[in-house]
Amino acid sequence: MLYRTLGRTGLKVSVVGVGTWQFGGEWGRSYIPTDVASILGAAREEGINLIDTAECYGDHLAEKLIGETLPGARRDWVIATKWGHQFNKCFERDRCFKPAQLLEQLEASLRALRTDYVDLLQFHSGDDKEFSTEGMWEAAAKAKAQGKVRFLGNSIGSNSNVKQTDASTSLGVDVIQVIYNRLQREPEAGVFPSCQRQNLGVLARVPLASGFLSGKYKPGHVWAPDDVREVWMKQGRDALLEEVQRIAATEVPAGVPMANWALAWCLRHPAVTAVIPGCKDAEQVRSNAAAVRIDPALGSHPWSTK
Repeated sequence: MLYRTLGRTGLKVSVVGVGTWQFGGEWGRSYIPTDVASILGAAREEGINLIDTAECYGDHLAEKLIGETLPGARRDWVIATKWGHQFNKCFERDRCFKPAQLLEQLEASLRALRTDYVDLLQFHSGDDKEFSTEGMWEAAAKAKAQGKVRFLGNSIGSNSNVKQTDASTSLGVDVIQVIYNRLQREPEAGVFPSCQRQNLGVLARVPLASGFLSGKYKPGHVWAPDDVREVWMKQGRDALLEEVQRIAATEVPAGVPMANWALAWCLRHPAVTAVIPGCKDAEQVRSNAAAVRIDPALGSHPWSTK
């Protein structure tokens, strides 16, 4: 495994992390503690130390499963969670950005994770009005001053939201999380340059484009009815899968697994600190970790451990 410094936080994180939305039960299957123990155990064996989760992956369900099964010592892990959405039922959320709601969600996250602090607490994909909620950032700063949060982040909802990204330093935000992958390159235009100017850590979520860049799916594929890709992602799906086929044929080197290539492709951008792909089992964790051995261009070695 390779490690980079998460912007100005000073935290050393594995360049491949573990995304945990799937633990909440909205990706076509349910997870039990033994499943999560296997996934996190494989992550530890591979040298992965970064876990990204959220308050609304289930009603703190993903956090609870992590808290019950986290291997090794808490200090060996960098755990990132979020605030702003309350799980209602599958595929439905309530928006909760008021200061009191932030603090309530944080306490619930700490209980679920069985820890007295999180390394990174992130604003969860709110719009610009929610981003400006009176007293919200002051409440986040208070939680940080109390030692319940080490650093603050912003998981921006729009890949082009330079307004929120530019405000990071003034609000004490040290990390930006954004959707970035070979199919969704919008952050390159404005968000990444802003992050680089401010020395912000960058977590690239959905680096496999919700599995499309795994190369496993062809146009016309139908997912299970309880899979988020079938519920939220129907529009334009076949066109994206056709583009994936073109990329596989023209950009992915022969003999290189497309998923590994796609993660390495994200990591070659100098603004990106780490990718946080989801994983359904321990085998996928190990496959994701192997991306550190892939040169997406088969040229000079792309990695920086900045």
